[in-house]
This record gives sequence, C-alpha cells and structure tokens, in this order.
Amino acid sequence: MKELLEFIARSLVANPDEVSVSEVATDSERSIILELRVAKEDMGKVIGKQGKIARAIRMVMKAAAVKENMHVSVEIV
Repeated sequence: MKELLEFIARSLVANPDEVSVSEVATDSERSIILELRVAKEDMGKVIGKQGKIARAIRMVMKAAAVKENMHVSVEIV
C-alpha cells in the first residue's frame, strides 16, 4: 500500500526525491493511515483544484485496500 501511494505521488510532483510516505499505527490491524509528505511547492499538484487530485488518490488507495480486505486512510501533510 505504501509503495503504491509513493509511486502515484512521485509521478505527479516536480521534486520526486522529496516525496515520503509514513505509516501511522492504528488500533485495528485491518486499518492503516498513510501520511504523504511532499515539497511545499508540489502541494498544489498533489491536492489539485478543489481537491480533485487528492480525492482521486484516496479513491485509488481505497480500491487497492478493498482487494486486501483492509481500510486505508490517506492524509496529505
């Protein structure tokens, strides 16, 4: 899951070396929270107009999580 989010983010930004994804611990073993960090100047590219890109990223990640019978939450920090 982490690798998929990192791949998507790196393909969108101008500074792919500054993309980092960290996994935050949750109470449930079937639920994960992924924190996406990008360079300040790339934040708009990841969020998109009215949050459309961010919503699309979350939808792809949730679809991938369903395949693995998990729940994933993506936070852009």
